[in-house]
Amino acid sequence: MTTSVPETHDHILAAHAAYERSREVDPATRAGWLEAIATGLEEAAAELVPVAHRETHLDEGRLGGELKRSVFQLRLFAGEIMAGEHLEATIDHADPDWGMGPRPDLRRMNVPLGVVGVFGASNFPFAFSVMGGDSASALAAGCGVVHKAHDAHLELALLTGEVVRDALARAGAPEGLFSVVSGREAAEAIVDHPLVKAIGFTGSTAGGRALFDRAARRPVPIPFFGELGSINPVFVTEQAWAARRDSILAGYAKSFTLGMGQFCTKPGLLFAPVEDAEETAAALAAELRDATRAPLLSPRLREGFDHALSEVQSHPGVRVLIAGDESEAPGPTVLLTDARTVQDNPDLLELEMFGPATLMVRYDPGTDLSGLAALLDGQLTATVQGEPSEDVSELLAVLGDRAGRLVWNSWPTGVSVTYAQQHGGPYPATTASGTTSVGTAAIRRFLRPVAYDSFPSEQLPPALLDENPWGIRRRVDGVHEASTEKAGIL
Repeated sequence: MTTSVPETHDHILAAHAAYERSREVDPATRAGWLEAIATGLEEAAAELVPVAHRETHLDEGRLGGELKRSVFQLRLFAGEIMAGEHLEATIDHADPDWGMGPRPDLRRMNVPLGVVGVFGASNFPFAFSVMGGDSASALAAGCGVVHKAHDAHLELALLTGEVVRDALARAGAPEGLFSVVSGREAAEAIVDHPLVKAIGFTGSTAGGRALFDRAARRPVPIPFFGELGSINPVFVTEQAWAARRDSILAGYAKSFTLGMGQFCTKPGLLFAPVEDAEETAAALAAELRDATRAPLLSPRLREGFDHALSEVQSHPGVRVLIAGDESEAPGPTVLLTDARTVQDNPDLLELEMFGPATLMVRYDPGTDLSGLAALLDGQLTATVQGEPSEDVSELLAVLGDRAGRLVWNSWPTGVSVTYAQQHGGPYPATTASGTTSVGTAAIRRFLRPVAYDSFPSEQLPPALLDENPWGIRRRVDGVHEASTEKAGIL
């Protein structure tokens, strides 16, 4: 099924009308809509998970866990908006003695942008798809959502969309607040339509950049929150390698093959002081022997993986440490190069092999790891395997300039949905490095601040009234207030 341009425009108009009717509803009502979606997804799990398994080849256990993650996220966001954290309501009462001269009564809060277009990802059919982080955070912000389904799991996307629409209808949300469209023409129509005020995207660098540029060329450009690509480097210090090489290799093997290497946070690079390549290969091979194998998510993704693997493998100075295969469910591949090669050819560090393959970079003792880190582009994550007594401050400073999340003595393929999470990074990891697509802070992407200067209370929105009828958390005259029991957290 593909959605025509006129049909897509109808969906956008309906989403805008629904947004207009619901933009000022109280937090409890909006939180109730998110709870209704969460409940609807839970009740439909027995129908949704088998469809997802058939379309993506992913294990049903993993898919069930991913669906639970999406449900948890909706409820976490419901609690966040009940507390009013996303509104950042701030009140400065008039003050004739203010240090720079008399201060007027100023009150500021965040308001929703309007209609948001969301593009689903192929690799997480629940967590980053129809009711994934972008859709959930846009709805939590008070926006209408038109979701462009990913072709790799179209049946699941349409079915999930029905579940969400039915849940919103039962909860009393205005019709059209959420809808699903499909096809290339629909995708372009979403980006072009003047009533669409922001885009959320997770996918390839090429596809994301094309849409990003299209959004920027509009007569009125709009924010494009795109997650495009990341290699997620891991740096192993000499002390860590000497102390626990085998455990590091075991963790590395598990992390880069998780989900057949189709995680956006897969460690695609590992810098280590490898002395004996054959011994390292043997240790890795033992860990990879029982790695779960499955077909990749789609023929297009498999084609891209094969091309990227061939490009990296054929580069002078790169050799195969552990060979995979060309079967329908390919075995893991580990490639090896050295620090001099990547210093002379830093483009090697930009080639993402989205699948079960990774590149190890051998460095000599005494090598300045911060210098190697400086060769990298923007990343979602960067990991350091080190010892507590080591001084890695220079390395961390360089990595902090290039990644949104720094990981210490762990692996990056777990992205917890929580308050402090940061899932974003400098380009090309994302197009908006100051934002996150995971965690409660994701809601703020689809909001903008409005200040009310010298308004009478009769004209103010509830969030900015002195009596605080919604019981939300606010900052009043520079002092943070706690939310009242009226708001609570679900």
